[in-house]
Amino acid sequence: MTPIAVPLAQAYRLLNHGPTVLVSSAHAGRRNVMAAAWSMPLDFDPPKVAVVIDKSTLTRTLIEASGEFVLAVPTRALAETTLAAGSCSGRDGDKFTALEFDTLPASRVAAPLPAGCIAWLECRVLDEPHLQRTYDLFLAEVVLAWADPEVYSEGRWHFPADGRRSIHYVAGGQFFATGDAFEVERSKGS
Repeated sequence: MTPIAVPLAQAYRLLNHGPTVLVSSAHAGRRNVMAAAWSMPLDFDPPKVAVVIDKSTLTRTLIEASGEFVLAVPTRALAETTLAAGSCSGRDGDKFTALEFDTLPASRVAAPLPAGCIAWLECRVLDEPHLQRTYDLFLAEVVLAWADPEVYSEGRWHFPADGRRSIHYVAGGQFFATGDAFEVERSKGS
């Protein structure tokens, strides 16, 4: 699978449905990946995102040092790996290696793209120290966005199989898979 570039003005569509994401980071020869249930798009032009990253994580240390990260949208087929990535510390060793998680190189940031995902957003941190310190909230500009053309094209998600659907974390190891899309016609009064 060769990812397709998503126009930056449409990058919000990759996260707008609220999936759990993988956050990958890298700095000075170290790399890490963690799961995050709290992320969202913030703006269209330039595109921005928000993600909560606890101060105790190696991911946070690497992001604060590098000023960049990748948000990746994992699938139902990656649910076990996603849970594991969110349940252990990268301070104990390279989680990509420990989880046998392949990567692809990013184009604009040093953090790797977790393989097997269906979308990736390469991001540069916007300096908001008060938000980061007080709320563990990182705001970032999306500098490049990618998607798997098998499940995303022409600005829309179209999930061909259950294993390729994005996932949403609830708690206690429980996820929901994204359901079928449907369209509602707008009323004339709106």
